[in-house]
Amino acid sequence: MIPFSILDLAPVTEGKTPADAFRNTLDLAQHAETWGYHRYWLAEHHNMPGIASAATSIVIGHVAGGTKTIRVGAGGVMLPNHSPLVIAEQFGTLESLFPGRIDLALGRAPGSDMVTARALRRDSLTSAERFPQDVQELQAYFGTVRNDQAVQAVPGGGLHVPVWILGSSLFGAQLAAALSLPFAFASHFAPDALMPAIEVYRRHFQSSAALTKPYVMLGTNVFAASSDEEARLLFTSLQQQFTNLFRGTPGKLRPPLENMDSYWSPAEKAGVDRAMMYACVGSKATVREQLAAFIAMTQADELIVGAQIYDHEARLRSFEIVAEIART
Repeated sequence: MIPFSILDLAPVTEGKTPADAFRNTLDLAQHAETWGYHRYWLAEHHNMPGIASAATSIVIGHVAGGTKTIRVGAGGVMLPNHSPLVIAEQFGTLESLFPGRIDLALGRAPGSDMVTARALRRDSLTSAERFPQDVQELQAYFGTVRNDQAVQAVPGGGLHVPVWILGSSLFGAQLAAALSLPFAFASHFAPDALMPAIEVYRRHFQSSAALTKPYVMLGTNVFAASSDEEARLLFTSLQQQFTNLFRGTPGKLRPPLENMDSYWSPAEKAGVDRAMMYACVGSKATVREQLAAFIAMTQADELIVGAQIYDHEARLRSFEIVAEIART
């Protein structure tokens, strides 16, 4: 099987706090390391009561400091929210503390609504347009320091922190191909452009000394349990979360719900089903079949798995089942 990694949003469940989420995140990361997962990535989101990973670089340090070998990184940092120099310094610091273990995937979305984006002091009219230039500026800060370089990232210069492009459209695919960077596609919530984006990335990829051939990592939600019925019940927490996002009322991760038809409208169900098109939900045998079909369809080089599961022990068990599948 191809490498499997974990995407964690540090979910805050109803009745709990971000402090609880951070403890669970580290516990999951430590288990993931023993189970053989390749990477453990955290994502930048803002003004989301159910997601605790807003200060992404700090949470990455928390995870890296509590683990030993697993790669830890951002999936991703929303670069238009920040200056490239600040991100270079943050991830240069992480790489200095945890050498050879840090990844940085970059996205151009705000990771929030536009009101929150303005609160982040983000210039929403032009910052996304500067994304390609900002990525290259950030790469330069990680490169070998020149004698005539007026601005340096300290730490950061010369550390060559691995940079990825995180995308959900053809734009990210084109940029990753042009810059010879690995590409992570957000098929776990934005499936519509998946196959066109993979095709564009692979067709236009420019080989370089850093990366000689295209490398595609795909996101997918996996809810695995002892039975299909139990897994479908666990999945309802994420279904509720996405329904609330569509309503513009994000909240903490809710407990599973026996009857989703009592919670969402037919239009909301259709929207969530569309977003969750590539979710794998079921018993070990069912999930194994679904994952194999997804890999065969996409020819992915790596999968990064998410699971917004309310009960922490059930979440651990789901990732453990995926790890067992990956090893066989």
